[in-house]
Amino acid sequence: MDLVELWNSLVWPLVRLLASLSLGLLVANLIEALNWTRFMARLAAPLIRLGHMKDVVGASFSMGFFSGMAANTMLAEAYAEKRLTPRELVLANLFNSLPTYFLHLPNMFFITAPFLGSAAVLYVGLTLFAAILRTLGILFIGRLLLPPLPDGCVVCHLGDGRVTFKDALKKSWTRFKRRIKTIVFFTTPIYVGIHYLSVNGFFTFLEKFVSEHLGFLSWLSPQAVSIVVFHMAAEFTAGLAAAGALLGAGDLDVKQVVMALLVGNVLSTPMRAFRHQFPYYAGIFKPAMAAKLIAWNQALRAVSIIVVAVGYSYLG
Repeated sequence: MDLVELWNSLVWPLVRLLASLSLGLLVANLIEALNWTRFMARLAAPLIRLGHMKDVVGASFSMGFFSGMAANTMLAEAYAEKRLTPRELVLANLFNSLPTYFLHLPNMFFITAPFLGSAAVLYVGLTLFAAILRTLGILFIGRLLLPPLPDGCVVCHLGDGRVTFKDALKKSWTRFKRRIKTIVFFTTPIYVGIHYLSVNGFFTFLEKFVSEHLGFLSWLSPQAVSIVVFHMAAEFTAGLAAAGALLGAGDLDVKQVVMALLVGNVLSTPMRAFRHQFPYYAGIFKPAMAAKLIAWNQALRAVSIIVVAVGYSYLG
């Protein structure tokens, strides 16, 4: 591998990732230092009160519609300061699946629509419904597992004093310098390691191995299974291209195509999520907690999509 290729495939993407992490961390610290989290938490107050969740969870949920990285950084800061327990952190991170989905919704729809036409609305709508189910499920679990906030308080743990922008910037910069060292320390070697695993075909081997052992999908037609295989063995757009071709030729109807894409989504996303999310999650939350959060996220996502797929199979 020459220097130009190394720069394009490893160094520059890592630099961009670290820059994004740094910006997200600085923004999250600044917002909290300015006490804007109080206003943002009020926006999500009815939901987090229902789920017995704390102020910072509501602020993170609101922030998640604009920046997933900043939302996670906000949770990590609260966890590091012992304002969230491990259980609360896991539930809060899972609770943010809905705003995270909305961040990717426009991109997903405008990639899907050219391949699937009107079927794209159905596929994207079902995955959106799955994200809503995840959020409602976490609210229910939180209400069962977490104690209610004292007197129904949502924002009482946030500072209430007025802070000048200069003082807030100074405070956030001090916290940023302390936190960014840990992020770089964990993120850089993990990102490099995953890059070389990918370059040497590790993830391709895993995806190919799984795609070659799909006997449990015998209830799908061979054409539909081919969509699942393309979905797993290549990128998402390869599965969409196969789906679009089969749909256009009349070999599969809309329901068969949507079911195949939902199955491919369940089977292919966990490995890709680990590959792409673990480096920056490990920098924000540290490796052990990062692996735990990703595992819970992918398990809940898979369950919600399976529930939606089964429902669509019988009712669609």
